[in-house]
Amino acid sequence: MTTRVVVADDERLIRAGYRMILDSEPDLEVVGEAADGVEAVDLARSLTPDVVLMDVRMPRLDGISATRAIVGRNPAPAVLVVTTFDLDEYVFEALRAGATGFLLKDAPEHQLLAAVRSAPEGVSLFSPAVTRRLVETFAPRGVSQVSAGLRLLTAREKQVLTQVAYGRSNAEISRELAIGETTVKTHVSRVLAKLDLASRSQAVVLAYETGLVQPGQVTPSPAGS
Repeated sequence: MTTRVVVADDERLIRAGYRMILDSEPDLEVVGEAADGVEAVDLARSLTPDVVLMDVRMPRLDGISATRAIVGRNPAPAVLVVTTFDLDEYVFEALRAGATGFLLKDAPEHQLLAAVRSAPEGVSLFSPAVTRRLVETFAPRGVSQVSAGLRLLTAREKQVLTQVAYGRSNAEISRELAIGETTVKTHVSRVLAKLDLASRSQAVVLAYETGLVQPGQVTPSPAGS
């Protein structure tokens, strides 16, 4: 099955670079290119891709607003935001807007490919270390109590949410908690529903904001690694 991708970036050479990398893979295909956020929203609507690779700073409509417009539709493609370290604040807002995850512009090719392949399954691929930096820098201060929403979760659901906050895939959570992958997917779905969240990435932000996971906390290794 081929994963269809729309690339949105205002720099033509960057779009061409992504196209070259993605189109060289037999299971990936760039079906459209957008030079600004308005074009990205239009192409996401007309081409119904599986993934939109979204730059943050673009003319006419920025990547955050474009992400919000795209994920607000049903069905919606996964949105992977591409950024540099000096755009951390924008990325944090993009996660709030419903982006599946984010990549750095200097990320290795294998990380780009892995993120694009996993995004349609709802798997958030981004560095837990970078996520902690985002939250430590930009999350509201003084939020240390578990929110009322988190009290709706069972003990197992809180465990799963914690693992999601560490950037674990469903397979890694399955191994870590010794439960089936299907069960993990069910728990994740229930967590998102109970907390009224649109994506795993929003669950990551909430986990840090509410103190369920602390910025700078050591990330435990998955079982068997």
